[in-house]
Amino acid sequence: SRRGRAQHIHALITMLALTSVAALGMQLGGLAPAAHAHRAAIQMALDRPIRVAVIGGGPSGACAAEIFAKAPNFETTLFERKMDNCKPCGGAIPLCMVEEFDLPPEIVDRRVRKMKMISPSGREVDVGRTLKPEEYIGMTRREVLDGYLRDRAIEYGAKPVNGLVQSIELPTDDSGAYTVKYSDYNGKGKGVPAEAEFDIIIGADGANSRTAKAIDAGEYNYAIAFQERIKIPDDKMKYYEDLAEMYVGDDVSPDFYAWVFPKYDHVGVGTGTVINRPAIGEYQAAIRERCADKLGPNPKVMKVEAHPIPEHPRPRRVVGRVALVGDAAGYVTKCSGEGIYFAAKSGRMAAEEIVALSQGGSRIPTESEIKQTYIKKYDAKYGPTYLVLDLLQKVFYTNNGAREAFVDMCASDYVQKVTFDSYLYKTVQGNNPVEDVKLLFGTIGSLIKGSAISKPDKIFNNPVESLKRL
Repeated sequence: SRRGRAQHIHALITMLALTSVAALGMQLGGLAPAAHAHRAAIQMALDRPIRVAVIGGGPSGACAAEIFAKAPNFETTLFERKMDNCKPCGGAIPLCMVEEFDLPPEIVDRRVRKMKMISPSGREVDVGRTLKPEEYIGMTRREVLDGYLRDRAIEYGAKPVNGLVQSIELPTDDSGAYTVKYSDYNGKGKGVPAEAEFDIIIGADGANSRTAKAIDAGEYNYAIAFQERIKIPDDKMKYYEDLAEMYVGDDVSPDFYAWVFPKYDHVGVGTGTVINRPAIGEYQAAIRERCADKLGPNPKVMKVEAHPIPEHPRPRRVVGRVALVGDAAGYVTKCSGEGIYFAAKSGRMAAEEIVALSQGGSRIPTESEIKQTYIKKYDAKYGPTYLVLDLLQKVFYTNNGAREAFVDMCASDYVQKVTFDSYLYKTVQGNNPVEDVKLLFGTIGSLIKGSAISKPDKIFNNPVESLKRL
């Protein structure tokens, strides 16, 4: 009805106003750590190396292990079940990560300098004209990126264990050791039961983290990401040489976007959803249909991948002397679905703070100390980014009218510059009051226009799945 449509537009504008406040670069501060009992700060002096287990060998675990391996008086063990793991992931990394983590050029398969945004009605908007010649979004293959970071940590002295952690026994007192029980696959086709004791544990074992379960870190909502790696003809691959595509519409996802990202010699085509996970196959079929002409007459699927993606941080990210990082902690942004940089950064930050607290490896930090350093600093630095992207997803991924408005807004040079600068350099941008006010009114106009021209969203009923969301 006309009244219902007006109420819906009003709700979107209200959300947009909140988003604009954040985007204006105001100091929002960090997200407050979850309130729960702190253990007493007990000095634990040592006359032996501090034993650290890093569980998970992706970017978060590898970057944490590297810091510990470099530190004096630390013994670092890095657990990873699949050393050649190909995580289903778009593989995009921001420009700042290349320099900050000293990544060699060959890690980046493609340097994306152009993006094409495609609306539900098929409108295409080219994005990227505000980029400087040296700026780009790096496209990587996770098996290559993860392997490089892991090998570097091992070169510095981390001990690799090709093993699957089965359980973690918690200490009975504040100074006791953690017992990690795992299946050891080193040089074996079948895992052999083994166990080892550690003073500190870094949980970098992804969205289905067994470390998080062991410390009762709490649950979180998660999306299902589905991707096909597809080999296409050379002439079609040329089109995607430095171009990525994002498709929006309730046909490809009711609450996210679908993508075509260029890889080394193929493309990754995928989508994701939180609110209707059982229909992920339908959404994948829809994105394949929408980009079919660009992939050519006989695209060959090389690999099919699916994986849970966390939607928000866990309620508890540090318990005792166990700290969660990366996907295990819930560090994936909404709206963009980005997680690689935040995984690597959180792993490094957690390790750096623990090493500093150890005073040269002479004492073991406490739960309270780790929270007051690692968690407090991470939330203060990246809390505003998570908040802004959460609000943007609530505004622009809720219905086809808002999605049309989202693509329409992307035609603005100011929107493109703010968006790319925020992504490439990991800071909330937007400190031009005049342009921000113009953007606000332009967005209202785009929302009204999008609502008028868009087709209604398909109604779906998923009561069982709804009960699983927090």
